[in-house]
Amino acid sequence: MLRTTTCGALTIDNLGENVILCGWVQKSRDLGGMTFIDIRDRYGITQLVFNMDDNRELCEAARTLGREFVIQASGLVVERSNKNLKIPTGEVEIKITALEILNASKIPPFLIEDETDGGDDLRMKYRYLDLRRNPVRNNMVLRHRMAQSVRRYLDALDFIEVETPVLIKSTPEGARDFVVPSRMNAGEFYALPQSPQTFKQLLMVSGFDRYFQIVKCFRDEDLRADRQPEFTQIDCEMSFIEQEDILNTFEGLIRTLFKEVKDFDLPEVPRMQYADAMRFYGSDKPDTRFDMRFVELNEQTKGKNFPVFDNAELVIGINAKGCAHYTRKQVDELTDFIKRPQIGATGLIYARHNEDGSIKSSVDKFYSEEDLKTWAEALQTQPGDLMLIMAGVKDKVRKQLSELRLEMGSRLGLRDKNVFSALWVLDFPLLEWDEESERYHAMHHPFTSPKPEDIALLDTHPGEVRANAYDMVVNGTEIGGGSIRIHDRTLQALMFKHLGFSPEEAQKQFGFLMDAFEFGAPPHGGIAFGFDRLCSIFAGLDTIRDVIAFPKNNSGRDVMIDSPSTIDDKQLKELRIKTSL
Repeated sequence: MLRTTTCGALTIDNLGENVILCGWVQKSRDLGGMTFIDIRDRYGITQLVFNMDDNRELCEAARTLGREFVIQASGLVVERSNKNLKIPTGEVEIKITALEILNASKIPPFLIEDETDGGDDLRMKYRYLDLRRNPVRNNMVLRHRMAQSVRRYLDALDFIEVETPVLIKSTPEGARDFVVPSRMNAGEFYALPQSPQTFKQLLMVSGFDRYFQIVKCFRDEDLRADRQPEFTQIDCEMSFIEQEDILNTFEGLIRTLFKEVKDFDLPEVPRMQYADAMRFYGSDKPDTRFDMRFVELNEQTKGKNFPVFDNAELVIGINAKGCAHYTRKQVDELTDFIKRPQIGATGLIYARHNEDGSIKSSVDKFYSEEDLKTWAEALQTQPGDLMLIMAGVKDKVRKQLSELRLEMGSRLGLRDKNVFSALWVLDFPLLEWDEESERYHAMHHPFTSPKPEDIALLDTHPGEVRANAYDMVVNGTEIGGGSIRIHDRTLQALMFKHLGFSPEEAQKQFGFLMDAFEFGAPPHGGIAFGFDRLCSIFAGLDTIRDVIAFPKNNSGRDVMIDSPSTIDDKQLKELRIKTSL
């Protein structure tokens, strides 16, 4: 080894030891007769001291070192006179007796410090430098610790980690596939897996009754803060179980992660029906760090000749506690927020429950104070609270109010990243109607089992069929989802029929799975957690990019290696691909 210890290990207990350190020059300070160098590796920082009186040649050599030079330094551990108790090594320094430059460095394009001067694009281009910074490196360490915790927990429960294929066949359901041309099978293509779904079900047929994999998945979809074209899942499946077994097993996993990685005792995770989540929060992934539940106000608001309410399918409101002091300007800001094209609301009605007990609204022309008191009773307001009310088409207005609720939660400081609230959302609809294709699509995927008592509704009221499906939500982010699977060929064929597949299409796409069901498929179910999202929540980040070593940007590009890129004509010819570009 070129070093005897690391730059984060030495303390006052090591006084008098001769050591060799290797690392990068963080900064240097030339004080004339003495030069101080901070040397850094991934374990920490240690101060090196060069004294002109002791060794002029060494001191002059130290003065030539630039930021990010890679050096080897040998010397004696001594006590610092000006201690820095903010770092573990701050009580000692190394009195240098030998110095070797292992590699020089150009001046880096941004400061390699916790608070850098580099913008996102520049840091992405030089990601290998960005990874030297403590915050980003710490995210990688956190990710590593979480992965190891997952493996320990599942291994103790007899789960087997199995790798599934990366080159598979394309399927029409779900997001767009990334496709890979086959040189040996001209005109045919592999697809990169959006998930190992069918393979893990086949593993259940094979008798591997407890499977997991921390696995790369790929989706060619539009990107945002919590999406990347390639992402990582904790993928799991179990045989001979019911829904309750899945919920208990993987609630245990999440609680173990919080304890081992965050030293946080996550309480027992409450459960909520999908229908209630939509009714009370307008979202299937409600942020339950704060309350502010929706209250329906049709009974209290209709019939007073106010067209906005009278003509609406649903009038609904929230109680913003302690916000009666909001100025007209602040309310107008909220109105502008919900009118943004991404939300699409047409307006906002408000009513103040004043400190003196009086209630004043933006529609006093239509409603008496006695009328407004019925609003306050329904919303359970107290003096000092602000009622925010919206109206419109039922499903649409709930989603719009959900956005307003989250905005109010942020404004009131109720979405603290150091507070964690988890929730199981259960019994999703099996199918959802797509206006564009004018047919039903699987809300999760085609292999999700319907509730047994709802199967009869498939032919008459398919939109009312509930799925044996469940999601785990943490702080308003879906971190995992799964279902009890169909394990019977007849029921799977029925499901494909209701999704618009002809028998021939179903056989072509998924015949291998349905054939497997005829050879003794056990009852099974599973779940997959978004590992990147989970890591970002643990790290307190808004984006998953900083918990991924080499992420893509919002255009799906790796600007560091300039990918995707064109390929030469020889490769295209071998693949029998013609291009007009």
